[in-house]
Amino acid sequence: MADSYTILDGKKIANEIKDEIASEVKSIVSVGGKMPHLAAILVGDDGASQTYVNNKIKACTRVGFEYTLLNFPATISEAKLISEIERINNDDDIDGLIVQLPLPAHISSAKVTECIRPEKDVDGFTNLNYGRITSKNPGLMPATPYGILELLKRYNIEIKGRHCVMVGNSRTVGAPMSIIMSYHEYATVTVCHIHTQKLEEFTKQADILIVATGKPGLIKGDMVKDGVVVVDVGITRIDTDENERGYYLKGDVEFDEVAPKASYITPVPGGVGPMTIASLLLNTLKASKKRAAHSA
Repeated sequence: MADSYTILDGKKIANEIKDEIASEVKSIVSVGGKMPHLAAILVGDDGASQTYVNNKIKACTRVGFEYTLLNFPATISEAKLISEIERINNDDDIDGLIVQLPLPAHISSAKVTECIRPEKDVDGFTNLNYGRITSKNPGLMPATPYGILELLKRYNIEIKGRHCVMVGNSRTVGAPMSIIMSYHEYATVTVCHIHTQKLEEFTKQADILIVATGKPGLIKGDMVKDGVVVVDVGITRIDTDENERGYYLKGDVEFDEVAPKASYITPVPGGVGPMTIASLLLNTLKASKKRAAHSA
């Protein structure tokens, strides 16, 4: 059993990144450059989605970005939403666009995502940006995998040549993360999911274990080896009568069981979530600088 573990403090690293971005934006603006501009679209009044968007707006304010929030009723038609996206696509002042998911059932998330211009797609979800992950010159990478990679690097965790087990194969996290770790970071990657038989036989082999299934407490202490690096992407709200809020947040990893065996582990919350927002800011800055270079 590992003697101690280090918390992969996503909140701390995200704050460091925000400070770096704020400094760079200040330098850009001081010489007459353009302030990066992020637009966010929120459809409906889902409380969780509103919180996510508000956190992104607060982050924009902190780093000196301009931001535009467009809030539409849940009854908006798909055609009308797409027309609003096209308007933003054609607005040269806006560098990045995010559409907060999920969308109402009558609107196709896939169709809406593909309407965003790849150069403004700071979530990294369009097919072109997604496909370019396999390029040596990727575009705007999916925000959560990008954030995880940045978190590992900021803690100087060796990736090259190590065995990374990815539990979860979603389009937003698991699939792109496995490509990035294998193709760009030269790890040996195994991709599993909640239907994998004898899952513990794979997770016990992991030097780096990344879990993104949305199934709270999936990974137990007896499913990992000593010294493993654990990144828990899952976050599920569990109702309880034991605190004033009436709920608590739980990850896909049983923290109390796994942490004593780990060398590094993310907390939930405070691990991956803040890094996703930091990655959105990094992508927006990258998009803004690229647009400025092309228009120069």
